[in-house]
Amino acid sequence: MHSVRVNRKGADRLRSGHPWIFTSDVIDRGEAQPGEAVKVVDPRGESLGTAHFSSTSQITLRMLSRNVIEAGGAFFLDRIRAAEAHRKLVVPGDSSAYRLTHGEGDLLPGLVIDRYENFFVMQTLSQGMDKAQPHIVNALKELFQPQGIVARNDAAVRKHESLTSETAIVHGEVPARAGFRLNGLQLEADLVHGQKTGIFLDQRENYQAAARYARGRALDCFTSTGGFALHLAKSCETVEAIDSSPLALEVAQSNAARNKIENIRWKGADVFDILSNYSRMRAHFDTIVLDPPAFAKSRNTVDAALRGYKDINLRALRLLAPGGLLVTCSCSHHVSEADLLGVAAEAALDAGRTLRVLERRAQAQDHPILLTVPETHYLKCLILQVV
Repeated sequence: MHSVRVNRKGADRLRSGHPWIFTSDVIDRGEAQPGEAVKVVDPRGESLGTAHFSSTSQITLRMLSRNVIEAGGAFFLDRIRAAEAHRKLVVPGDSSAYRLTHGEGDLLPGLVIDRYENFFVMQTLSQGMDKAQPHIVNALKELFQPQGIVARNDAAVRKHESLTSETAIVHGEVPARAGFRLNGLQLEADLVHGQKTGIFLDQRENYQAAARYARGRALDCFTSTGGFALHLAKSCETVEAIDSSPLALEVAQSNAARNKIENIRWKGADVFDILSNYSRMRAHFDTIVLDPPAFAKSRNTVDAALRGYKDINLRALRLLAPGGLLVTCSCSHHVSEADLLGVAAEAALDAGRTLRVLERRAQAQDHPILLTVPETHYLKCLILQVV
Protein backbone atom coordinates (compact mmCIF):
# COMPACT_ATOMS: atom_id res chain seq x y z
CA MET A 1 0.00 0.00 0.00
CA HIS A 2 1.35 3.42 -0.98
CA SER A 3 1.61 6.13 1.66
CA VAL A 4 0.50 9.76 1.48
CA ARG A 5 1.92 12.21 4.01
CA VAL A 6 -0.21 15.10 5.30
CA ASN A 7 0.73 18.19 7.29
CA ARG A 8 -0.20 18.90 10.89
CA LYS A 9 -3.35 20.80 9.92
CA GLY A 10 -4.60 17.82 7.93
CA ALA A 11 -3.72 15.38 10.69
CA ASP A 12 -5.53 17.52 13.25
CA ARG A 13 -8.63 17.60 11.06
CA LEU A 14 -8.69 13.79 10.90
CA ARG A 15 -8.19 13.53 14.65
CA SER A 16 -11.11 15.93 15.18
CA GLY A 17 -13.38 13.47 13.37
CA HIS A 18 -13.60 14.91 9.87
CA PRO A 19 -12.79 12.43 7.06
CA TRP A 20 -11.46 14.82 4.39
CA ILE A 21 -7.94 15.98 3.60
CA PHE A 22 -7.58 18.79 1.07
CA THR A 23 -4.87 19.20 -1.54
CA SER A 24 -3.26 22.07 0.37
CA ASP A 25 -2.67 19.80 3.37
CA VAL A 26 -0.88 17.02 1.46
CA ILE A 27 2.92 17.14 1.85
CA ASP A 28 3.88 14.10 -0.24
CA ARG A 29 1.64 12.04 -2.53
CA GLY A 30 4.36 9.50 -3.12
CA GLU A 31 3.39 6.96 -5.77
CA ALA A 32 -0.35 7.00 -5.02
CA GLN A 33 -2.52 6.26 -8.05
CA PRO A 34 -6.00 7.66 -8.87
CA GLY A 35 -8.71 5.89 -6.86
CA GLU A 36 -6.23 3.83 -4.87
CA ALA A 37 -6.66 3.00 -1.19
CA VAL A 38 -3.60 4.47 0.54
CA LYS A 39 -2.04 4.63 3.97
CA VAL A 40 -2.23 8.15 5.43
CA VAL A 41 0.60 9.30 7.70
CA ASP A 42 1.25 12.48 9.67
CA PRO A 43 4.44 14.62 9.36
CA ARG A 44 6.29 12.24 11.70
CA GLY A 45 5.25 9.17 9.71
CA GLU A 46 2.68 7.91 12.24
CA SER A 47 -0.29 6.15 10.70
CA LEU A 48 -3.65 7.95 10.57
CA GLY A 49 -5.51 5.20 8.72
CA THR A 50 -6.64 4.29 5.22
CA ALA A 51 -8.16 6.62 2.61
CA HIS A 52 -9.20 6.75 -1.00
CA PHE A 53 -6.82 8.94 -2.99
CA SER A 54 -7.99 11.37 -5.67
CA SER A 55 -5.53 12.80 -8.18
CA THR A 56 -7.69 15.76 -9.30
CA SER A 57 -10.22 16.74 -6.62
CA GLN A 58 -9.55 19.42 -4.01
CA ILE A 59 -10.49 16.67 -1.55
CA THR A 60 -7.41 14.54 -2.08
CA LEU A 61 -8.08 11.99 0.66
CA ARG A 62 -11.37 10.56 1.92
CA MET A 63 -10.87 8.42 5.00
CA LEU A 64 -12.20 4.87 5.01
CA SER A 65 -10.81 3.70 8.35
CA ARG A 66 -8.62 4.88 11.23
CA ASN A 67 -6.73 1.63 10.81
CA VAL A 68 -4.59 0.40 7.94
CA ILE A 69 -6.88 -1.99 6.09
CA GLU A 70 -7.36 -3.62 2.72
CA ALA A 71 -10.37 -1.86 1.19
CA GLY A 72 -11.49 -4.78 -0.96
CA GLY A 73 -14.55 -6.98 -1.26
CA ALA A 74 -14.74 -7.95 2.43
CA PHE A 75 -14.53 -4.29 3.48
CA PHE A 76 -17.50 -3.25 1.34
CA LEU A 77 -19.50 -6.30 2.35
CA ASP A 78 -19.07 -5.44 6.05
CA ARG A 79 -19.84 -1.72 5.64
CA ILE A 80 -22.96 -2.27 3.53
CA ARG A 81 -24.17 -4.98 5.90
CA ALA A 82 -23.78 -2.53 8.81
CA ALA A 83 -25.64 0.16 6.85
CA GLU A 84 -28.56 -2.19 6.21
CA ALA A 85 -28.69 -3.10 9.92
CA HIS A 86 -29.12 0.60 10.75
CA ARG A 87 -31.94 0.96 8.20
CA LYS A 88 -33.80 -1.91 9.82
CA LEU A 89 -33.87 0.21 12.98
CA VAL A 90 -34.96 3.52 11.45
CA VAL A 91 -37.06 2.71 8.35
CA PRO A 92 -40.64 1.63 9.15
CA GLY A 93 -42.25 -1.39 7.56
CA ASP A 94 -44.59 0.72 5.42
CA SER A 95 -41.61 1.93 3.33
CA SER A 96 -39.65 -0.34 0.99
CA ALA A 97 -37.58 2.52 -0.50
CA TYR A 98 -34.79 4.15 1.48
CA ARG A 99 -31.17 5.28 1.34
CA LEU A 100 -28.98 2.28 2.05
CA THR A 101 -25.65 4.12 2.19
CA HIS A 102 -25.24 7.85 2.70
CA GLY A 103 -21.58 8.50 1.93
CA GLU A 104 -19.69 9.83 4.94
CA GLY A 105 -22.72 9.16 7.16
CA ASP A 106 -22.07 5.42 6.72
CA LEU A 107 -18.27 5.68 6.65
CA LEU A 108 -18.32 5.16 2.87
CA PRO A 109 -17.35 8.61 1.55
CA GLY A 110 -18.32 9.15 -2.06
CA LEU A 111 -20.84 6.28 -2.20
CA VAL A 112 -24.62 6.67 -2.34
CA ILE A 113 -26.92 3.67 -2.69
CA ASP A 114 -30.71 3.97 -2.70
CA ARG A 115 -32.95 0.93 -2.45
CA TYR A 116 -36.31 0.69 -4.21
CA GLU A 117 -37.68 -2.62 -2.95
CA ASN A 118 -35.54 -5.15 -4.86
CA PHE A 119 -33.82 -2.64 -7.15
CA PHE A 120 -30.76 -0.62 -6.21
CA VAL A 121 -29.39 2.65 -7.61
CA MET A 122 -25.79 3.52 -6.82
CA GLN A 123 -23.70 6.63 -7.33
CA THR A 124 -19.90 6.48 -7.09
CA LEU A 125 -18.87 10.10 -6.63
CA SER A 126 -15.11 9.80 -6.12
CA GLN A 127 -12.25 8.13 -7.98
CA GLY A 128 -11.90 5.61 -5.16
CA MET A 129 -15.54 4.55 -5.13
CA ASP A 130 -15.66 4.49 -8.91
CA LYS A 131 -12.71 2.11 -9.00
CA ALA A 132 -14.35 -0.02 -6.27
CA GLN A 133 -17.65 -0.37 -8.18
CA PRO A 134 -17.18 -4.12 -8.89
CA HIS A 135 -16.73 -4.79 -5.15
CA ILE A 136 -19.85 -2.74 -4.35
CA VAL A 137 -21.96 -4.54 -6.95
CA ASN A 138 -20.78 -7.92 -5.69
CA ALA A 139 -21.64 -6.96 -2.10
CA LEU A 140 -25.17 -5.94 -3.10
CA LYS A 141 -25.64 -9.17 -5.01
CA GLU A 142 -24.45 -11.27 -2.07
CA LEU A 143 -26.49 -9.43 0.58
CA PHE A 144 -29.75 -8.78 -1.28
CA GLN A 145 -29.96 -10.88 -4.47
CA PRO A 146 -31.38 -7.83 -6.31
CA GLN A 147 -33.39 -7.96 -9.52
CA GLY A 148 -31.42 -5.05 -10.91
CA ILE A 149 -28.72 -2.49 -10.07
CA VAL A 150 -28.37 0.87 -11.82
CA ALA A 151 -25.20 2.97 -11.72
CA ARG A 152 -26.46 6.57 -11.91
CA ASN A 153 -23.05 8.13 -12.36
CA ASP A 154 -24.43 11.30 -13.93
CA ALA A 155 -23.92 13.63 -10.94
CA ALA A 156 -22.12 16.89 -11.73
CA VAL A 157 -19.74 16.44 -8.79
CA ARG A 158 -17.95 13.65 -10.71
CA LYS A 159 -16.39 16.32 -12.92
CA HIS A 160 -14.18 17.34 -9.99
CA GLU A 161 -12.86 13.78 -9.97
CA SER A 162 -12.21 13.74 -13.75
CA LEU A 163 -14.84 11.00 -14.04
CA THR A 164 -17.21 10.66 -16.97
CA SER A 165 -20.97 11.17 -16.73
CA GLU A 166 -22.78 7.93 -17.47
CA THR A 167 -25.76 5.79 -16.52
CA ALA A 168 -25.73 2.02 -16.88
CA ILE A 169 -27.55 -1.08 -15.68
CA VAL A 170 -24.73 -3.05 -14.08
CA HIS A 171 -26.74 -6.09 -12.95
CA GLY A 172 -29.99 -7.75 -13.91
CA GLU A 173 -32.88 -5.84 -15.47
CA VAL A 174 -34.65 -2.64 -14.47
CA PRO A 175 -38.21 -1.77 -15.58
CA ALA A 176 -39.18 1.60 -17.01
CA ARG A 177 -40.72 2.34 -13.64
CA ALA A 178 -40.02 0.44 -10.43
CA GLY A 179 -42.73 0.03 -7.80
CA PHE A 180 -42.21 0.52 -4.06
CA ARG A 181 -43.91 1.66 -0.87
CA LEU A 182 -43.30 4.99 0.86
CA ASN A 183 -45.18 5.74 4.09
CA GLY A 184 -47.85 3.29 2.97
CA LEU A 185 -48.32 4.87 -0.47
CA GLN A 186 -47.83 2.67 -3.53
CA LEU A 187 -45.45 4.59 -5.80
CA GLU A 188 -43.35 4.17 -8.94
CA ALA A 189 -40.13 5.85 -10.02
CA ASP A 190 -37.98 5.99 -13.14
CA LEU A 191 -34.65 4.78 -11.76
CA VAL A 192 -32.72 5.45 -14.96
CA HIS A 193 -33.96 8.91 -15.95
CA GLY A 194 -35.61 10.32 -12.82
CA GLN A 195 -34.13 13.03 -10.62
CA LYS A 196 -31.20 11.93 -8.46
CA THR A 197 -31.73 8.15 -8.16
CA GLY A 198 -35.42 8.15 -9.13
CA ILE A 199 -37.16 10.27 -6.51
CA PHE A 200 -36.10 12.25 -3.45
CA LEU A 201 -36.11 9.97 -0.40
CA ASP A 202 -34.71 12.39 2.17
CA GLN A 203 -38.05 14.07 2.98
CA ARG A 204 -39.85 10.82 3.84
CA GLU A 205 -40.29 11.64 7.54
CA ASN A 206 -40.99 15.33 6.85
CA TYR A 207 -43.86 14.38 4.53
CA GLN A 208 -45.62 12.77 7.47
CA ALA A 209 -44.79 15.60 9.85
CA ALA A 210 -46.24 18.20 7.49
CA ALA A 211 -49.39 16.12 6.95
CA ARG A 212 -50.05 16.06 10.71
CA TYR A 213 -50.55 19.85 10.75
CA ALA A 214 -51.82 20.54 7.22
CA ARG A 215 -55.41 21.56 6.55
CA GLY A 216 -57.68 23.41 4.18
CA ARG A 217 -56.40 24.64 0.84
CA ALA A 218 -52.73 23.70 0.23
CA LEU A 219 -50.06 24.88 -2.18
CA ASP A 220 -47.02 22.64 -2.77
CA CYS A 221 -44.20 24.55 -4.47
CA PHE A 222 -41.38 22.72 -6.28
CA THR A 223 -43.38 19.50 -5.89
CA SER A 224 -41.06 17.40 -8.12
CA THR A 225 -42.65 13.92 -8.18
CA GLY A 226 -45.29 15.02 -5.67
CA GLY A 227 -43.91 13.81 -2.35
CA PHE A 228 -45.44 16.49 -0.15
CA ALA A 229 -48.60 16.85 -2.26
CA LEU A 230 -49.47 13.14 -2.09
CA HIS A 231 -49.17 13.19 1.70
CA LEU A 232 -50.98 16.51 2.20
CA ALA A 233 -53.94 15.25 0.16
CA LYS A 234 -55.04 13.11 3.11
CA SER A 235 -55.34 16.13 5.41
CA CYS A 236 -56.33 18.95 3.05
CA GLU A 237 -59.47 19.71 1.08
CA THR A 238 -57.47 20.57 -2.07
CA VAL A 239 -53.80 20.64 -3.02
CA GLU A 240 -52.24 22.60 -5.86
CA ALA A 241 -48.81 21.20 -6.79
CA ILE A 242 -46.39 23.21 -8.94
CA ASP A 243 -43.20 22.23 -10.72
CA SER A 244 -41.41 23.20 -13.92
CA SER A 245 -40.45 19.62 -14.89
CA PRO A 246 -42.99 17.87 -17.17
CA LEU A 247 -41.30 14.49 -16.53
CA ALA A 248 -41.54 14.87 -12.74
CA LEU A 249 -45.20 15.92 -12.94
CA GLU A 250 -46.01 12.96 -15.17
CA VAL A 251 -44.66 10.59 -12.50
CA ALA A 252 -46.50 12.53 -9.78
CA GLN A 253 -49.84 12.32 -11.57
CA SER A 254 -49.37 8.62 -12.20
CA ASN A 255 -48.65 8.00 -8.53
CA ALA A 256 -51.73 9.99 -7.49
CA ALA A 257 -53.85 7.79 -9.76
CA ARG A 258 -52.25 4.60 -8.35
CA ASN A 259 -53.34 5.67 -4.87
CA LYS A 260 -56.77 6.96 -5.98
CA ILE A 261 -55.95 10.50 -4.82
CA GLU A 262 -58.16 12.93 -6.69
CA ASN A 263 -57.93 16.25 -4.84
CA ILE A 264 -54.56 17.39 -6.26
CA ARG A 265 -54.30 19.81 -9.18
CA TRP A 266 -50.91 19.54 -10.93
CA LYS A 267 -49.52 22.61 -12.65
CA GLY A 268 -46.38 22.95 -14.78
CA ALA A 269 -45.08 26.48 -14.13
CA ASP A 270 -42.35 28.62 -12.59
CA VAL A 271 -42.95 28.84 -8.84
CA PHE A 272 -41.77 32.45 -8.56
CA ASP A 273 -44.24 33.50 -11.25
CA ILE A 274 -47.10 31.60 -9.63
CA LEU A 275 -46.44 33.14 -6.22
CA SER A 276 -46.34 36.63 -7.76
CA ASN A 277 -49.57 36.03 -9.67
CA TYR A 278 -51.39 34.74 -6.61
CA SER A 279 -50.19 37.72 -4.60
CA ARG A 280 -51.67 40.14 -7.16
CA MET A 281 -54.89 38.11 -7.11
CA ARG A 282 -54.96 38.29 -3.29
CA ALA A 283 -55.31 34.51 -3.16
CA HIS A 284 -55.09 32.73 0.20
CA PHE A 285 -53.97 29.28 1.28
CA ASP A 286 -54.09 27.46 4.60
CA THR A 287 -50.93 25.37 3.99
CA ILE A 288 -47.90 26.19 1.83
CA VAL A 289 -44.84 23.99 1.25
CA LEU A 290 -41.58 25.41 -0.10
CA ASP A 291 -39.11 22.66 -1.05
CA PRO A 292 -36.84 24.29 -3.65
CA PRO A 293 -33.69 22.86 -5.23
CA ALA A 294 -30.38 23.87 -3.65
CA PHE A 295 -29.94 27.62 -4.12
CA ALA A 296 -26.38 27.60 -2.72
CA LYS A 297 -24.09 25.34 -4.75
CA SER A 298 -20.95 26.74 -3.06
CA ARG A 299 -19.93 29.03 -0.22
CA ASN A 300 -19.55 31.87 -2.73
CA THR A 301 -23.27 31.78 -3.54
CA VAL A 302 -24.65 31.70 0.02
CA ASP A 303 -25.58 35.41 0.14
CA ALA A 304 -27.48 35.20 -3.14
CA ALA A 305 -29.13 31.97 -1.98
CA LEU A 306 -30.34 33.57 1.26
CA ARG A 307 -31.90 36.39 -0.75
CA GLY A 308 -33.67 33.77 -2.87
CA TYR A 309 -34.93 31.88 0.18
CA LYS A 310 -36.19 35.10 1.75
CA ASP A 311 -37.97 36.06 -1.47
CA ILE A 312 -39.97 32.85 -1.75
CA ASN A 313 -40.76 32.78 1.96
CA LEU A 314 -41.97 36.38 1.88
CA ARG A 315 -44.17 35.66 -1.13
CA ALA A 316 -45.58 32.56 0.55
CA LEU A 317 -46.31 34.32 3.85
CA ARG A 318 -48.33 36.97 2.04
CA LEU A 319 -50.61 34.19 0.76
CA LEU A 320 -51.15 32.44 4.09
CA ALA A 321 -54.39 32.89 5.97
CA PRO A 322 -54.31 33.51 9.76
CA GLY A 323 -53.42 30.27 11.49
CA GLY A 324 -51.87 29.04 8.26
CA LEU A 325 -49.00 26.57 8.01
CA LEU A 326 -45.67 27.20 6.25
CA VAL A 327 -43.32 24.27 5.62
CA THR A 328 -40.05 25.73 4.35
CA CYS A 329 -36.97 23.71 3.41
CA SER A 330 -33.39 24.10 2.26
CA CYS A 331 -31.25 21.27 0.88
CA SER A 332 -28.14 23.48 0.56
CA HIS A 333 -25.57 22.18 3.03
CA HIS A 334 -23.87 25.59 2.88
CA VAL A 335 -27.05 27.11 4.38
CA SER A 336 -27.36 26.30 8.08
CA GLU A 337 -30.52 25.87 10.09
CA ALA A 338 -29.72 29.18 11.78
CA ASP A 339 -29.55 30.80 8.33
CA LEU A 340 -32.95 29.39 7.39
CA LEU A 341 -34.50 30.47 10.69
CA GLY A 342 -33.09 33.96 10.14
CA VAL A 343 -34.49 34.11 6.62
CA ALA A 344 -37.93 33.03 7.84
CA ALA A 345 -37.83 35.62 10.64
CA GLU A 346 -36.89 38.44 8.24
CA ALA A 347 -39.59 37.40 5.78
CA ALA A 348 -42.17 37.28 8.59
CA LEU A 349 -41.28 40.79 9.75
CA ASP A 350 -41.51 42.14 6.21
CA ALA A 351 -44.86 40.42 5.72
CA GLY A 352 -46.19 41.70 9.04
CA ARG A 353 -46.70 38.16 10.34
CA THR A 354 -45.80 36.43 13.59
CA LEU A 355 -44.60 32.86 13.23
CA ARG A 356 -44.68 30.05 15.76
CA VAL A 357 -42.11 27.27 15.33
CA LEU A 358 -43.90 23.94 15.45
CA GLU A 359 -40.99 21.71 14.42
CA ARG A 360 -37.35 22.00 13.35
CA ARG A 361 -36.46 18.96 11.28
CA ALA A 362 -33.66 17.48 9.15
CA GLN A 363 -33.35 14.74 6.55
CA ALA A 364 -34.79 11.29 7.21
CA GLN A 365 -32.85 8.99 9.52
CA ASP A 366 -31.74 6.77 6.65
CA HIS A 367 -29.58 9.79 5.63
CA PRO A 368 -27.49 9.75 8.85
CA ILE A 369 -25.72 12.83 10.19
CA LEU A 370 -22.26 12.52 11.73
CA LEU A 371 -21.73 14.90 14.64
CA THR A 372 -18.22 15.92 13.52
CA VAL A 373 -19.04 16.17 9.80
CA PRO A 374 -21.38 19.16 9.26
CA GLU A 375 -21.63 18.41 5.54
CA THR A 376 -23.74 15.35 6.35
CA HIS A 377 -26.47 17.64 7.73
CA TYR A 378 -27.64 19.20 4.50
CA LEU A 379 -31.46 19.23 4.67
CA LYS A 380 -33.28 21.68 6.92
CA CYS A 381 -37.07 21.71 7.28
CA LEU A 382 -39.05 24.18 9.39
CA ILE A 383 -42.74 23.78 10.13
CA LEU A 384 -44.10 27.20 11.06
CA GLN A 385 -47.55 28.57 11.89
CA VAL A 386 -48.92 32.09 11.46
CA VAL A 387 -50.28 33.34 14.82
